[in-house]
Amino acid sequence: MHLLLTDRLSCPRCGPEFGLILLAHEMGDGRRVVEGVLGCSNCRDRFPVQAGFGDLRAPPRGPLADGRAGAAPGTDTDAAARVQALLGIATGPGTVLAVGRAARHAAPLAGLVPGVEVVALDGDARAWTATPGVSRMVARPGIPIMSRTLRGVVVDGSMGSDWVREAARVVARGSRVLVEDAGADAVSVLESAGLSVMAEEAGTVVAARA
Repeated sequence: MHLLLTDRLSCPRCGPEFGLILLAHEMGDGRRVVEGVLGCSNCRDRFPVQAGFGDLRAPPRGPLADGRAGAAPGTDTDAAARVQALLGIATGPGTVLAVGRAARHAAPLAGLVPGVEVVALDGDARAWTATPGVSRMVARPGIPIMSRTLRGVVVDGSMGSDWVREAARVVARGSRVLVEDAGADAVSVLESAGLSVMAEEAGTVVAARA
């Protein structure tokens, strides 16, 4: 997990207004947190970072269930290039979030866009090997990131409208949300969150915050 990402993380229990404080036990190359704890000054809960993977699930936290992205990082550069084009991101700096099954785009997308950190938000990412430009985490019940701070979000729409709504919340002004496998209500959810729909076709929706 990249050190600068921790400045944007918020408590999954208390909400996006409550940032987390990092206590790093071990740092790796490239300013990456290998081992540490993220703490909330409001509820006093603590969220571990182990082997570079952040567990930001609100309690109760049991064993981590299987995710949706697969046992290994994605390698499909053509699919990642499509995501890059739809998000409209040519270069960094900034942070892009990939949620659920869409987290498989994280590694190839990080390789395509210099200077951008891609966050893979899915339980399966715990088992992935560390990749330059990719931060790995899991979260519940929503996205533990401060509102309107990300360069782009690609979200697995089959996870439900709550996650699409959360994706709209965290995307910055002038940036886009890409919904893959979008449900029938994806357009209305994005529009109700203040985004303008740019394209809708074959289960894919792209919307931007003006």
